[in-house]
Amino acid sequence: MATASRRRLPTLFSRRNGGSPAEAIEGTVRLGRRTKHLVKRLAPGDVAVIDHVNVDRIAAEELIATGVRVVINAAPSSNGRYPNAGPLLLARAGVVLVDADGADPFELLGEGDRVTVADGAVLAGDQEVLRGCVLGVAELEIQLEEQRERVDEALAEFAENTVAHVRQETDLLTGSVEFPPTRASFRDRHVLIVVRGEHHRRDLQALRAYIRDVRPLVVAVDGGAEAVLEAGMKPDLILGDMDSAGDEALRCGAELVVHAYPDGRAPGRERLLDLGLDHTVLPAAGTSEDVAMLMAFEKGAALIVSVGAHFNLIEFLDRKRGGMSSTFLTRLRIGEKLVDAKGVSRLYNPSSPFGPLVLFVAAFAILVAIVVITAPALSDLFDLVWLKVKIWLGL
Repeated sequence: MATASRRRLPTLFSRRNGGSPAEAIEGTVRLGRRTKHLVKRLAPGDVAVIDHVNVDRIAAEELIATGVRVVINAAPSSNGRYPNAGPLLLARAGVVLVDADGADPFELLGEGDRVTVADGAVLAGDQEVLRGCVLGVAELEIQLEEQRERVDEALAEFAENTVAHVRQETDLLTGSVEFPPTRASFRDRHVLIVVRGEHHRRDLQALRAYIRDVRPLVVAVDGGAEAVLEAGMKPDLILGDMDSAGDEALRCGAELVVHAYPDGRAPGRERLLDLGLDHTVLPAAGTSEDVAMLMAFEKGAALIVSVGAHFNLIEFLDRKRGGMSSTFLTRLRIGEKLVDAKGVSRLYNPSSPFGPLVLFVAAFAILVAIVVITAPALSDLFDLVWLKVKIWLGL
């Protein structure tokens, strides 16, 4: 347990505004300032301690999937900048969400501590360690509705930032980015680009028939590699800053391309060097998602299918992006070659694996019938066999 001054709580679980006592939940503390890394260590019943301003939908869904009972946030789960649905998703799923109200749970709690949480109070034994504000469903619904009414403010700021950065990232539009040679061949192939985004697991499931029949080249963008492996596939290439993909994913045999800043700085390269993995470095402006799409386009892909990619304002803001200049320029250059996974799953009609077999059997039966009819000797033989069958069946 991290050292901290504590005071005894006389009435442990009474609400500050009166009313019935809140349910006391016990669990083991797991600390992680990066939510996407912490979810890999969480187990059902744990108390997750995060530092996540504006909890986004993806983070909320991943926290819910781990089975945690309590989430304590060192930062505001929703600061009102835009309508983020993450906190409401957690509350509706029965997860107790506590904003720490200025206290630093990373200083007051330690990894593996056993604590009890009730009505915003976090206790070790009978000692209160910290107290925060519990965010309930009704409160979050009202808050989200108010934020939606003010979304025009976020939109105006977003648009201004987009225009301001377009000039800085025109290399994406002019084709000035030099892409390294790759073992994987993109020429005239369908390329499936998987991003850790909203509903990416569901979209991969919907594309199973398409993937089975077309066998596209699979490019995972950083943490998207985990989703590809979970779906029972293997990525052909992983591109990104390498901070979200796990060691197992990086060692799966995929070709590794580190997305670096335009000036050549590549923080993710150090991790691959430590793991002893071969890789290439690609300096480019924009996001790894945009660079992956542009690479597929420049290397001659026939069609680019995106899974988990970000297309609307809320998704961009959830990813902590103040603008979309690189995304705008990339999609402007790629044009009609880019298709969202949802569109492919709706338009693609998979062929039945039994179709060719049925056609073969039907053709064979027709051929046998023609031979029997046109050959008298075979016709007599067929009549004899049919007579034997009738006798055997007692007809």
